[in-house]
Amino acid sequence: MKKMNEVDVVLVGAGWTGGILGKELSEAGMTVVCLERGGPQASSEDFTVPRMRDELSLGIRNGMMVNTTDQTETIRNHAGETALPYRRLGSYLMGTGVGGASTHWNGHTWRWTDDEFKIRSRYEDKYGKKYIPEDMTIQDWGISYKELEKYYDKFEKVAGISGKAGNIKGKKIAGGNVFEAPRSNDYPLPPVEQTLAGELFEDTARKMGYHPFPRPTANTSRAYTNPDGAKFGECQYCGHCERFGCESNAKGGAHMTVLPAALKQNTFELRTNAWVTRIERDASGRKATGVTYVNLANGEEVFQPAKMVVLTAYALNNVHLMLVSGIGQVYDPATGKGLIGKNYCYQTGASATLFFEDKLFHPYMSAGGTSTLIDDFNANWDFDRTPFGYIGGSIIGTVQYGGRPIQWHPVPGGTPAWGNKWKEETAKWYERAMNIAAAGSVMPNRGNFLDLDPTYRNRLGMPLMRMTFDYKDNERKISAHSAEVINKIAQAMSPAHLNKAAPRNSWNATVYQSTHNTGGTIMGTNPGNSVTNKYGQVWDVDNLFIMGASLFPHNSAYNPTGPVGAIAYMAADIIKKVYVKNPGKLIDA
Repeated sequence: MKKMNEVDVVLVGAGWTGGILGKELSEAGMTVVCLERGGPQASSEDFTVPRMRDELSLGIRNGMMVNTTDQTETIRNHAGETALPYRRLGSYLMGTGVGGASTHWNGHTWRWTDDEFKIRSRYEDKYGKKYIPEDMTIQDWGISYKELEKYYDKFEKVAGISGKAGNIKGKKIAGGNVFEAPRSNDYPLPPVEQTLAGELFEDTARKMGYHPFPRPTANTSRAYTNPDGAKFGECQYCGHCERFGCESNAKGGAHMTVLPAALKQNTFELRTNAWVTRIERDASGRKATGVTYVNLANGEEVFQPAKMVVLTAYALNNVHLMLVSGIGQVYDPATGKGLIGKNYCYQTGASATLFFEDKLFHPYMSAGGTSTLIDDFNANWDFDRTPFGYIGGSIIGTVQYGGRPIQWHPVPGGTPAWGNKWKEETAKWYERAMNIAAAGSVMPNRGNFLDLDPTYRNRLGMPLMRMTFDYKDNERKISAHSAEVINKIAQAMSPAHLNKAAPRNSWNATVYQSTHNTGGTIMGTNPGNSVTNKYGQVWDVDNLFIMGASLFPHNSAYNPTGPVGAIAYMAADIIKKVYVKNPGKLIDA
């Protein structure tokens, strides 16, 4: 095995968190090596037209995603089933390459609040301890919105977020999300352009007493230069955002912001095609000594020594690496003991399609965050959940992305699935249909977890990670309520035809829902309830840190990227200011 020279920090993954930690720590003078399993990617070379308009290759065949013959998970709905490999991408899409998912995401960026971070305390205080089901393993995170606010602000400026504030320093602002927590500043850019569908939804929702607002998103509504000097172009509303790279640099991503800034430092090195297979530890098991990886270019096995190891890969990959490295006790659903793999969560939802004879929506013209939403049933703490019996909530609104001709062909219910009639109806309604959808939170449950599969292995011979997940009563109630609200709003808009929203009762891996997989290495207040402290520092291996959504003890209706970025910036700060003065010690700050 080849052995490299020791560095201060080795990062595993070159997405948002790898880029943030890489930039911040290398600028502080630390020697940093970032290892990325995928290949190099750059907007000017790889995200060019016409390639980024190839819907078949990238939108349908998922050309920017991981090759599932190399690496995937096995999946099942409950522990009594035999898990099988997730070979055909459907429910969620695992990215690969420099920039990670930030190269092909839609850009939706939210600030999670204390309603999430103090979830058990708040629900017990408002509804009583018996309101929380016994098999729901929710817990407070050990972190607060007040701690994260300045880091949210920093991430929004770096990523070029477009939006409209609804609460600046306690002052509520009409037209923004009035249910958001107080912000110190408005978004760095105004919202992206609203669509006809958005205007219709906004007008109807407002008349019904709701509070519509434009979704905050990392699609730049105008040309922009971020605080680090990264140049963004103005969004072209090309309709090719999710599953595609952006040729005009109008979608904030690690590959065109934090990683180029890190690469300017002579203390930072990025190695691509480097598949990390194990976190190495000393004889005590309590100190990480570095990582072992395979150089995919030549098959050589390499050991990279480091004084600190930081897992900055996608959530599922972070959990998998902890499992194959044998760090921590694996969660056992039968006993409730163990923490690695515990509290795996996803998202739920519902959607309706509305058809209008006299309106043209031009679905091919959109940004990734072209949406008008209401947050009345999620961050609105005055919303009484008692009649519905659930914890969490949903955001509801009209979204206009993915309207490309292969993927988007809505027809009214009852239309034949093929033949001349289907073709006629598809041609008629392609431009005359819009949707209203909900994204709902998922709470952790004793029966949903991650562990290693006993049968299947990946390209390198490592056991695949096994995902055991299904929606429980809480998620079914959220989805049912969301469908009810969607249908009321849709009917109030008087469409010619309506394909009504229906609740999701069971998780189906074949249909895309979201790539918001969370949990498995959760943060918390002590070693008994969590894998890491609030800075992502592993209790049992104090020079090992974990970043990303695998830290989340539950999943919100919001997309996870906002707190992912904010926590990464906070962790970088505490490492620079506190940890380096007492390396190898648990941070207590």
